[in-house]
Amino acid sequence: MGFQDLPGRVADVRDRIAQAAARGGHAQAVRLVAVTKTHGPDAVEAAWAAGITDVGENKVQEATGKMEALANAACTTGGIRWHLIGHLQSNKAKALVRFALFHALDRDGLVDAVNDVAVKQERALEVLVQVNVSGEESKGGFAPARLPALAARLAAMPSLVVRGVMTMAPLEAEERELRTVFAGARRCGEVLRAAGLPATELSMGMSGDYEVAVEEGATLVRLGTVLFGSRS
Repeated sequence: MGFQDLPGRVADVRDRIAQAAARGGHAQAVRLVAVTKTHGPDAVEAAWAAGITDVGENKVQEATGKMEALANAACTTGGIRWHLIGHLQSNKAKALVRFALFHALDRDGLVDAVNDVAVKQERALEVLVQVNVSGEESKGGFAPARLPALAARLAAMPSLVVRGVMTMAPLEAEERELRTVFAGARRCGEVLRAAGLPATELSMGMSGDYEVAVEEGATLVRLGTVLFGSRS
């Protein structure tokens, strides 16, 4: 699957997203985040040329390498938004100043580390709280039952702008389970908003389940394989 066909694939995905949003009835706008991990900087340029303004990377080192390689490219000068969507070690939290949005605020220690960076840099950092709705031990994130206390804590950290929640559904889950997980994440966002946080974003849905995620209210879908093909 080559990048020369990317505009057509993007158009197809956007059409599917629009249809899913209409079926779901949540009346939300949905942003497509192109996940370019393991692909080269040319994937980022191809995404930009196809009209995608949001790019997601899992690892800091890979992301910053692409940022440097594309420092003078049209996508950078044009204002592409970089998202860090993967697990982050606390000692790398300072790298978040280079990203528009961090999707995986997934544990107490990382909350402290990211807040410390924001305070020291005297700037706000935009984040999503990762929630583990399915309860899988292999996945990170806060249990939904912890959200009320966490929301109160985050509300006392003005340097963290909590834009919403992120979740991942179990691989190869059936539709009923997908809907349970995604609806649970939507309710977690409601808990954050009830605490006064500007938590309007819902990052959920990947290549295999994004249409169900959009039906359940996703505002950000993280897509790689359906756009760029299988990763090496």
